[in-house]
Amino acid sequence: MSRIPTPASIDDAPASSRPLLLAVEKQLGVVPNLFRLVSNSPAALEGYLNLSGALAKGKLPAATRERIALAVAEINGCDYCLSAHTYLGKNLAKLDDVEIAANRQGASTDPVADAAVRFAAKVVHARGQIAAADLDAVKQAGYDDEQIIEIVLHVALNTWTNYINEVAGTEIDFPVVSARGKAA
Repeated sequence: MSRIPTPASIDDAPASSRPLLLAVEKQLGVVPNLFRLVSNSPAALEGYLNLSGALAKGKLPAATRERIALAVAEINGCDYCLSAHTYLGKNLAKLDDVEIAANRQGASTDPVADAAVRFAAKVVHARGQIAAADLDAVKQAGYDDEQIIEIVLHVALNTWTNYINEVAGTEIDFPVVSARGKAA
């Protein structure tokens, strides 16, 4: 059970969050618990949706964004995000089980995506204090400055969702996947 109340429906959310939740419902067909939880702060919900929407228009492919989300969720031990991004990775980004397992270990079976996922994992582990060699490696794999900035922003956005779900104890509304270091 969530430690911060999650509105049971769109109608139970703060009035200024309702149009935002309706837009989520229109796009996804459902309103996952994360969105309803965050709707307790209309400003936070708007910020999260705006940043997510802006990043979706960036240069990183959806599959790479999901790979990064899986790596970050595993590192941060967030079962909610790990469950959500495993589902999204399989069903939207069409990642297979082998790829998802690699992503959870901070890698990828795709050589180009591998550089991005490894870099993202290093950013999380080092809290941004990466070595020049780490930046050079992702550039050598073909990522430009714009994409590198997007990778770091995806790390930050996913870390925020990991943290809010861990703080709140958000009830998982996807098929449950547990981080490796946690008891099931």
